[in-house]
Amino acid sequence: MTDSFATLLVEEDDRGVVCCTFNRPEVRNALNLEMVREVRRLLEQLATRDDVRALIFTGAGGQAFVSGADIAELRERGRAEALQRINNSLFREIEQFPVPTIAAVRGWALGGGCELAMACDLRVAGESARFGQPEVRLGIIPGAGATYRLPRLVGMGRARELIFTGRIIDASEALAIGLVNYVVPDDEVLAKARALAEEIAEASPLAVRFAKMALNATAEMSTDAALTLETLMQAVLFEDEEKYRRMTAFLERRRARKS
Repeated sequence: MTDSFATLLVEEDDRGVVCCTFNRPEVRNALNLEMVREVRRLLEQLATRDDVRALIFTGAGGQAFVSGADIAELRERGRAEALQRINNSLFREIEQFPVPTIAAVRGWALGGGCELAMACDLRVAGESARFGQPEVRLGIIPGAGATYRLPRLVGMGRARELIFTGRIIDASEALAIGLVNYVVPDDEVLAKARALAEEIAEASPLAVRFAKMALNATAEMSTDAALTLETLMQAVLFEDEEKYRRMTAFLERRRARKS
């Protein structure tokens, strides 16, 4: 079990699915320094556990996933705080978390909230979800990953438009441009995220971890290096007992259907 937190609600089930709820609904779950520190502490605790299969992030209250960074805090930060990469480094930890992460988004996901969702592997949006990078309207730029994660998801042209204008888009447009994987009614968002997490949990844990590592690495290496990494991972998995067990079960089921 994990520790208790002031800004997070954490639940886990017996299938290894952990749900982290950002719990500052009075400020639309704005991401302040305390929340950053608590999410980082949660990630550190979960990363060492072999029984965790997927991690879901969602927001309390229904009005927001994370409405953005806490503007009151952000206004007082100077260049020294910017160079500390407070949110940037946290979202990198989420991106590199060993098992798949899912953002279950209802309501606002703006600025740092949108960047947090993009740092996750999958995104499920409710019909009320709204995404955007409005930082230029506040005199700054997206500083926690949008300038490189958003182009990877939606293409450079669309990313330039959204970042230069600060325009906020709805869930249907987010789906159309590839920013989210699914759009469902608001009251089904968490259920859909859990269903995805449980489907992931049914697969080989080591294979899923390797697949995530390989997918993350491809953005930062040559094709030849990516192929080498993939080959080495496959070589390890070919000798894994889980592979033998799962393939044997598959062949037995196929023989049973034919008989």
